[in-house]
Amino acid sequence: MRLDDPMDRIEAELFTDRGNDAVIRLPPRNFPGVLIQGDSLAIIRTDVAEILEACDHGDLGAARETAAILLSDLDDLLARYATALEAHGIPLPY
Repeated sequence: MRLDDPMDRIEAELFTDRGNDAVIRLPPRNFPGVLIQGDSLAIIRTDVAEILEACDHGDLGAARETAAILLSDLDDLLARYATALEAHGIPLPY
């Protein structure tokens, strides 16, 4: 499917609530994924850019602080994913 193709409508399996980081499975995938809303994706990108900028300026303290926050957020997201899969009897793909 190309970006200029008409939008397809499909059914997906929802394993969590419909929040900003819903765990869903699209056909024909074996394992669910995490739907990250565009604004949340932009925030993650901004955090990574801040880490790189701090490193470029030699401010390792600021880089470490931002990286720690980003890692914590990703750990929370991964835990939500693992909990959703466990609740539905699906083994982790990693």
